[in-house]
Amino acid sequence: MKKICVFCGSSKPENHTKLENEVISLGNLILKKKLQLVYGGAKIGLMGLVANTILEGGGYVTGIIPKLLSKKEIINKEVSDLIIVNNMHERKKKMYDLSDAFIILPGGIGTLEEFSEITTWKILGIEKKPIFLLNFDGFYDHLIQQFEVMEKYNFLYSDILKEVIIINSISDLDSLL
Repeated sequence: MKKICVFCGSSKPENHTKLENEVISLGNLILKKKLQLVYGGAKIGLMGLVANTILEGGGYVTGIIPKLLSKKEIINKEVSDLIIVNNMHERKKKMYDLSDAFIILPGGIGTLEEFSEITTWKILGIEKKPIFLLNFDGFYDHLIQQFEVMEKYNFLYSDILKEVIIINSISDLDSLL
């Protein structure tokens, strides 16, 4: 394992230092394990926090951002490698192709969409890359419950909880990476 993709919010909750500390811990763990970060290319929010932690520690960061977002002032021009793609789908595909594993942190609808797509690809057998879902402070409890409802109604092709490794803190990742 050499490259870890992190999907997370491009914003962050105000006054939530516990979550910020967890994201910084992830950046430090990636540095400790001598891994490279692949992420969405923003300098703001949780995205910026994890990327800047790694950059400040001398690590390698690849940011992938679509043209639409590259015109805004959110782009992190300090990354080791900046890749500008045509659209969001191309962004996800490039992130997927470059990465050996995925970590999903708290985020919004974009993070949920990215998580859903790579999980679908895994379930369909396109690739078998590890997916780690950080259920920080119960952030994804309701999503996990929804998976159970989907399974009850026979809408899942496999047990999603066997396809995705749910962790409650970054310290849980240390032995898994």
